Amino acid sequence: MKIECVKESLQKIVSKADKITGRNLNLPILSTILLSVKNKQLCIKATNLDLGVEFFIPVKVFEDGEIAVPGALLNNYLSNLYSKNITLESKNGVLTIASLNGKTTIKSLPTSDFPIIPKIPKSVLFSINSDNFISGLKSVWYAASPSSIKPELSSVYIYPSQGRLLFVATDSFRLAEKQISSKVKDDFPPLLIPFKNIPEIIRCLEDSTTVDIAITKNQISFSDENFYLTSRVIDGIFPDYRQIIPKNPSTEAILLKEDIVNTLHLANIFTDKFSQISFSVRPKNKTFEIKSQNTDTGASVERVESALSGEDLEISFNYRYIADAFQSIHSDSVSFSFSGTQKALIIKGISDPSFMYLAMPMNR
Repeated sequence: MKIECVKESLQKIVSKADKITGRNLNLPILSTILLSVKNKQLCIKATNLDLGVEFFIPVKVFEDGEIAVPGALLNNYLSNLYSKNITLESKNGVLTIASLNGKTTIKSLPTSDFPIIPKIPKSVLFSINSDNFISGLKSVWYAASPSSIKPELSSVYIYPSQGRLLFVATDSFRLAEKQISSKVKDDFPPLLIPFKNIPEIIRCLEDSTTVDIAITKNQISFSDENFYLTSRVIDGIFPDYRQIIPKNPSTEAILLKEDIVNTLHLANIFTDKFSQISFSVRPKNKTFEIKSQNTDTGASVERVESALSGEDLEISFNYRYIADAFQSIHSDSVSFSFSGTQKALIIKGISDPSFMYLAMPMNR
């Protein structure tokens, strides 16, 4: 293998591929990036067996071939190399990188050990706007459970409904739902993507405009002319979350997003080991207060300007489960809908009904 390419373009792709490599001591080949030159282009492959990716880069080709080198090592070297154009050449299991100022060699592993990245048949294929799909993932994935005990809860659930694609994640304490406009038909099969794969999927989609999506029972793939990415999907059933969404709120508050976010930050300074904050909502007195108390440091009571209606209410939540919602809300004003002390709080943006966040109250 021998090629010449622009260092910046190569390093950008190697950086993405390196994040997908595995860190399995028993399978060192998973920590490598496979560089394969064929048909006048460079293909860069990486996999951790959960995710697999192929990037395609136009390069000046002198000789076809392939070599598997440690991804972290290659990425670290390229990110610190100050050269515009570089030459890569492999001989006798060694990759040589030559630039105007010097030459470096990197030892390789056998390419025959590199796993095959699954190719999904395109019999079921959908095209979708990348920005919309990324928006759906970013809006909800943080609400998934980090534990793998219940795989369906450590996933992002995606399904079609009435001309929209819905993204949902929950850890059973809070839930986030995002709707995006899509031309995807209702035959788009519901699927569960492991939440740990989401950051790399987002990173790979960011440079695309439109991606093709193919789905099988166990895999989903994303592709355009520059890359191909495949991810494992979970074989499970997502909870019927619609049953726990309160239908008739007894207390409602409309607040400026900036005001509630700033006040939550103040209250968090004095939260206890359970990160507990309490909302005191009194429509009759026209007051919305956020309270927190720590027996070691002190207490805080902060009032937030708001428009209130309904019944008086005192209810407690985990601070993080409330604060996380606002990263997905882009409206200036938000609504808090309460249905009593034992039922979930619903948070929405006033000008954007496409996102809904649900938080369960604390029992103590």
